[in-house]
Amino acid sequence: MIKNKQLLIEKVKSAFNLITHKKTVKSARITYQVIWSLFLIFVIVLILGGSFGAGVGAGYFASLVKDEPIRSYSSMKKDIYNYTETSDFYYSNNVYLGKLRSDLEREEVKLDQVSGYLVKAVVATEDEYFYQHKGVVPKSIFRAVFQEVTNSSVQTGGSTLTQQLIKNQILTNEVSFQRKANEILLALRLEKFFTKKEILEAYLNVSTFGRNSSGRNIAGVQSAAKGLFGKDAKQLTLPEAAFIAGLPQSPFGYTPFTREGKLKNNLQPGISRMKVVLKRMADGGYITTNQYKTAVAYDITKDFISPRVNPVEKYPWLTFEIEKRSAEVLATVLAEKDGITEKVLKKDNKLYNNYLTLANHDLHQKGYEIHTTIDKDIYDAMQKAKDHYPYFGPDKEQITKDPETGEKITVMEPVEVGAMLIENKTGKIISFVGGRDYKKQQLNHATSSIRQNGSTMKPLLVYGPAFELGKASPGTPLPDVALKLNPADPSNPWPHNYDLRYSGIVSARVALTKSINVPAVKLYKDIMALHPTKYLEKMGFTSLINDDYTNPSTAIGSLKNGVTVEENTNAFSTFANDGKFIDAYLIDKIVDKHGKVVYQHQVKPVTVFTPQTSFLTLDMMRDVIKKGTAAGINGRLKFHTDWAGKTGTGNQYIDSWFVATNPNVTFGIWTGYDTPKSLQARGNLTYSQRTNNLWVDLINAAYTVKPTLIDPKGTFKMPSGIVRRSICSVSGLLPSKACSQAGLIASDYFNAKYVPTKIDDSLTYGKFVQIGDKKYLAMAKTPADFAQQGLILNPDFITRMVGKNFNDYSQLIPKKDQWGKILVPSAEIKENGKTPSAVGLTNTGDVLKWSAVPESDVIGYRVYTSGILSTRVESIKSGSNLSFTAPNGTYYVTTVDIAGNESPPSNQIVIGSAH
Repeated sequence: MIKNKQLLIEKVKSAFNLITHKKTVKSARITYQVIWSLFLIFVIVLILGGSFGAGVGAGYFASLVKDEPIRSYSSMKKDIYNYTETSDFYYSNNVYLGKLRSDLEREEVKLDQVSGYLVKAVVATEDEYFYQHKGVVPKSIFRAVFQEVTNSSVQTGGSTLTQQLIKNQILTNEVSFQRKANEILLALRLEKFFTKKEILEAYLNVSTFGRNSSGRNIAGVQSAAKGLFGKDAKQLTLPEAAFIAGLPQSPFGYTPFTREGKLKNNLQPGISRMKVVLKRMADGGYITTNQYKTAVAYDITKDFISPRVNPVEKYPWLTFEIEKRSAEVLATVLAEKDGITEKVLKKDNKLYNNYLTLANHDLHQKGYEIHTTIDKDIYDAMQKAKDHYPYFGPDKEQITKDPETGEKITVMEPVEVGAMLIENKTGKIISFVGGRDYKKQQLNHATSSIRQNGSTMKPLLVYGPAFELGKASPGTPLPDVALKLNPADPSNPWPHNYDLRYSGIVSARVALTKSINVPAVKLYKDIMALHPTKYLEKMGFTSLINDDYTNPSTAIGSLKNGVTVEENTNAFSTFANDGKFIDAYLIDKIVDKHGKVVYQHQVKPVTVFTPQTSFLTLDMMRDVIKKGTAAGINGRLKFHTDWAGKTGTGNQYIDSWFVATNPNVTFGIWTGYDTPKSLQARGNLTYSQRTNNLWVDLINAAYTVKPTLIDPKGTFKMPSGIVRRSICSVSGLLPSKACSQAGLIASDYFNAKYVPTKIDDSLTYGKFVQIGDKKYLAMAKTPADFAQQGLILNPDFITRMVGKNFNDYSQLIPKKDQWGKILVPSAEIKENGKTPSAVGLTNTGDVLKWSAVPESDVIGYRVYTSGILSTRVESIKSGSNLSFTAPNGTYYVTTVDIAGNESPPSNQIVIGSAH
């Protein structure tokens, strides 16, 4: 053991000597220097290589972004916040209707109005380093580049929320290194200008989230919260927030709703994604383990709202009308901002269409609130009443072209309807009915269908203007006879009345009440030179053409084109507004997404008639409903108020109308076929009754939900300047003695400015004979026993009333008792110049009988007793019962003509014992 120890000591000494030997030390030093030099060279090479690589990389990056402009703060702000936001529609009183139809629905929301769960879920899922990075995460970018270069099957992505925002709002979805380089550059710049809160808020409003329960595409967390769970984004629970946060990765893969607005059969992809989001939230410390477990186990499907009907599907006529009108309104607003007045804009079609295009773009992009005048409750009630009305009339065959094959086919066309309810004092369109079934016919029959308005034109174009011009009053007598008033066909009587009868002289009031055409056209022709159509223009008629200004048939609504239900109804409200026209409107105001009112409707009354004219016309139209062509509505109405209205029928019965107004509202209705054809049909109801009854059902429905609006307690007030006066109903002048004796005094209202001052001169005294129910002027030689005192129409008066070319004066006399003793100058019997023929006398017991002599100038017969001195015992008029009950004696009969000539005696008949 000692020996071994000594050997170990010797080896150590030997080794030490070797190390300390000069040669050995020198060699070690050389080796160290070589190794160190190699190490330094390696480090230098690494540094130089890295610098070269970085330089190459930087140069490549610079080449990729060289065309990207340096964006200013204002430029980036404009781009980042330039996301589309769908406009919202509202009924009156701020009742929500729905969104404007759009490919993508978005509703902007502030970050402080978003659930904290949702904010955390989005950050945990989409960008875990969001609050630490400056726009990009280098290691994520290197990882994404490596995966791209190596074509890795696993693609984890490398975009931060900031980068995603840049991609969505400034760049495109193009997959390229250049786009990625621009994205990185802009992300860094965006973080320099904007706070994390601003970036996150923009991201939450920009991202897409699949479909809502109506099947419409949605973007922004507010639209997602409402569209999936029926609540605001601030009210979202943890599971709901996690579900929404998971959607942007695959919006249409994870969305729970189909394009048709139905819940998908397989909801598992979206639920699995929700659980991934919750796991990341738990891993990131955003939620506790207990919160995670509870949320993962939660059945999110019970929170999905039931599929909701798209507003366009439920209210197609309404939503399209709102869209159309709001664009028109906004076009005017935009033009006025550019210094272009509405008047100038509407005159230049090209300019107007340009602004209309801009307006439509803004409506779909800028998130306006469109507030309308439509009362939801009334609108819904009217649609329901329309849908349940059973008496529209039959569908009728119509030949048309098949849109696909072009071949002629026969379809069954239904009776359509258009109705409009307007508040008088404001012009608000409270409700309307656009048609029967939108799926079959998209035309809005209340606002866009142009039809002849029939006799509803009479108050607007004839009686109202005539009263205003002082050319007539309600009591003015007018001729209802076979006049030839058509300049295109002066040889034939025109117009015809709906019942093909004539009534003689009637008052304007009666003519309107019974809807008689001839008096209306005659009065219209009398005032045509004073241009009464100017009143239609003031009342909003927009479809008049040149022929309508010169054609007398315009007086009875036979327009070349026609008028909409809205325009016709709106015009009637003029009378309820004391003669002031207030244009109907549907868009009340438009508010931008910042709460600024960019448009507010202003009522601008236009004076059309005086209050006196309006009252006189209204008072006449009251009679239409009390005892005229609309009297049938009274038994069906649920309420009774001061209605004044007018019915109307288009040429050949192709249109049927009823428009009525009360102190609060005006309601008008039209029915007809889209392809004009007669509304007449077999059944218990006439076409007019069907229309009037539908009018009643619709207004009753409105009354049920808003009785105070539909049934005002007050009545139309008589203005100052209205007086009641007695007149002669023949001439309309102050009563004469002759008129008073005839019992033809009438009383009616007048504008005090136009009260008649002249005495009636329409009647003269004279004698007449009567044959049956006909009366003829007596001649000077006409025997007194056949003539009676009467009144004759003055020929000058007749000429003033019907002109010189009308000869059938007898038509002027109404078939009424009080007119019984009025004759016309042409009621003559011409003497034939012969002695009348004798009759053949017979008897039955003590009753003498004979037959009429067939001669035109015979006016009667005389019965005589035969004896030394013949005595006349009776005069019997022609046309009456030709018999005489005689006492005992001998009798004969003679014939008498208009000139007093008497026939020879008839054969004699002895009654009883001869004396």
